Amino acid sequence: MLMKKNGVHVATADDLETLTHLKAVDTPMRPDAFLMSPDQKVERIAQHFKAIMETLGLDLSDDSLQGTPKRVAKMFVNEVFSGLDPENKPEPTLFANKFGYKGMLVERDITVHSFCEHHFVPIIGKATVAYFSSGQVVGLSKLDRIVKYYSARPQVQERLTEQIAAELKLVLETDDVAVLIDAEHMCVKLRGVKDECSSTVTSHYSGRFQDAEVRNEFLTYLKH
Repeated sequence: MLMKKNGVHVATADDLETLTHLKAVDTPMRPDAFLMSPDQKVERIAQHFKAIMETLGLDLSDDSLQGTPKRVAKMFVNEVFSGLDPENKPEPTLFANKFGYKGMLVERDITVHSFCEHHFVPIIGKATVAYFSSGQVVGLSKLDRIVKYYSARPQVQERLTEQIAAELKLVLETDDVAVLIDAEHMCVKLRGVKDECSSTVTSHYSGRFQDAEVRNEFLTYLKH
């Protein structure tokens, strides 16, 4: 992946391919997405959500409801959709693989809290990610933070899986990456078909994980 030439990191063809993939699977955003400050966005969303509640016939003079538009707006901007702001992207902490660990590293059961972009209701599940070191290892908390950053957006699970995989390849400087997400979608459970038992599984395997034996080793860790 990233190679050094005269002490400077130089992008290889693999890097460019990874960056292209990350851009291709990025969340659709307007060119003016960041012209407003977070506080301005909170005020704008609160106004619009107040109008939605009033349209539904709710009495916002009630002490239980009057603060709801602002609470929802702050939740959207500062919490559940904070992954839309690139300022919140986690910075990786990489360490040299001095101990020469050559095995698979697996981080299991990372909590996924996201929102379906079709109905704006929660997606709740677990992500498992794995990689083989290309010479460096990453702080374990950063694997969780990458998952949580891309989850904190309106999402479809397929895109979320690809975004996490592309970011891991870029950060870890390796194509040997696997991502598996198992999640429940409230748009399926709470509306429409109202299926309370189903979950959705998506996966990404690249590099060494495309080998059946390596992939099967990865999958065995999910059963323990």
